[in-house]
Amino acid sequence: MTQDAPEVLPVPAGRPAPRVRGLVWQVGLLVCVLLVLAYLTQRYWPTVRGGAVRLTEADQGWLSVGAVAAVGTWPAAALAQQGAVVERLPGLRLVAAQFAACAANHLLPAGIGAGAVNLRFLLRCGLPMGRSAGALAVKGGAGGVSKLLLIALLVPFCPGLLRVPEVPLVWLTGVLCAALLIAAVAAGPLWPRCRRLLSALMADVRAVHARPRRAAALWGGSLGFAALHCAVLVAVGRAVALPLPAPEVALLYLAASGAAALLPTPGGLGSLDAALVLALATSGAPAATAASAVLGYRMLTVWLPLPPGLLTLAVLMRRKAL
Repeated sequence: MTQDAPEVLPVPAGRPAPRVRGLVWQVGLLVCVLLVLAYLTQRYWPTVRGGAVRLTEADQGWLSVGAVAAVGTWPAAALAQQGAVVERLPGLRLVAAQFAACAANHLLPAGIGAGAVNLRFLLRCGLPMGRSAGALAVKGGAGGVSKLLLIALLVPFCPGLLRVPEVPLVWLTGVLCAALLIAAVAAGPLWPRCRRLLSALMADVRAVHARPRRAAALWGGSLGFAALHCAVLVAVGRAVALPLPAPEVALLYLAASGAAALLPTPGGLGSLDAALVLALATSGAPAATAASAVLGYRMLTVWLPLPPGLLTLAVLMRRKAL
């Protein structure tokens, strides 16, 4: 008596599997980003070419300092993530997850890639979904506050460098109406759910700050992450003879990264680059030198770590660490 083979359900024609659809979206998004970068490169090719040539002649010692600072951003991110949860996380896997999250962040917009990797990592470490999402919110909030603290610290050393832009009245009215609309929706049927989420988030914040070591890790890692990114740009600027003081370069980086967040491209590609070059050039740096500094910053923080970062991401997922 023969045993019937298990029945295999056919996949409906014209409807790819969810994993395939997700891959298509990621590839399509990456192609769009590359097309935008290609357009910007073609339009400003003389400036980009001059910056690339200057980068090949840069001071190798300062580039090495920038590379060390870039490597230090991953332990700093791991320290901040550890500080955002009460439970002790596995150290090596945590640093590897931050390295992989950095690579994933340059494939998906608005920090979605890094958030997804860290969320999967925390879930694999045994934290429930609510606590994991709360830890990401705590880390993100600490990162934003840390940038504001660094800006407040640097502004006295760079008087007149940052100017408050004139915002049209129409924009202010639109923002006010949007805020009122969000407040009205939150105060309606969604208020009980919003209140529960806020209560859970505040409980996570209190639990972390009740432990001095966790609070120190959270704020130390967040401040270190932002400061090290500033250090990368400062070191590359020194390597290409950028004629701006280090505090000004750091302050311009923090301001430009905040402005680039309004355009959620993957890893700030395109938006941060343009904002940085514009900020440096407006402050007195030659356009080619500013472009060279930004290219070097991107080389050390994005392009060189991207292939090993994606490989680390694949290994972690294969080993069920994510």
